[in-house]
Amino acid sequence: MTNDRGDTTLTSQPLAGTLTGKDFEGWDEDLVEDFERHAFNGQVGSRLLSESDRVRIWEIKLEPGERLGAHRHVLDYFWTALVPGRSRQHTADGTTREVEYVAGETKHFRFAEGEYLLHDLENVGDADIAFSTVEFLDSANRPLPLD
Repeated sequence: MTNDRGDTTLTSQPLAGTLTGKDFEGWDEDLVEDFERHAFNGQVGSRLLSESDRVRIWEIKLEPGERLGAHRHVLDYFWTALVPGRSRQHTADGTTREVEYVAGETKHFRFAEGEYLLHDLENVGDADIAFSTVEFLDSANRPLPLD
C-alpha cells in the first residue's frame, strides 16, 4: 500500500509472531478498507491513559474475538503484555502473523525518520488480552494527531 504523501517506508524491524500469510492472503474487503481509511490513525491503543511532554501511555484490552483496528506507529515505543494470550496481526505490507504472549513479555521499536508500522490487532484466544504501550514523543518522527 502506498499513500498520497509519498510515505511508503514500512519498518523492516522484526515483528512478533509466526508468519501465516502474505500478499494480502485471507484479507477481506472490509479489512483492506479499514487499512486504507485508517492509514494515518495515531491512536495506537484502546485508551490513552496519560500524556506528558515526553510520553503517551496507552492501554489495550481486547476480549476474545475483539479487534483494535488499523493504526500507525511512527514514534519509538514499547509494549508489554500484561496477561498471556494470542493475537492475529495484519500489517500494511500484506502479511498476517499469529502471536502468542506471556505475561511480562516486552518488545521495543525505534523508527527512523519516515519509517512507520501500520497494523491491527485481533484477539484470537479464549481469554482477554491486555497490553501497556508507551510512545516516546521525542522520536525522529512527529506525533500523529489523535482523533
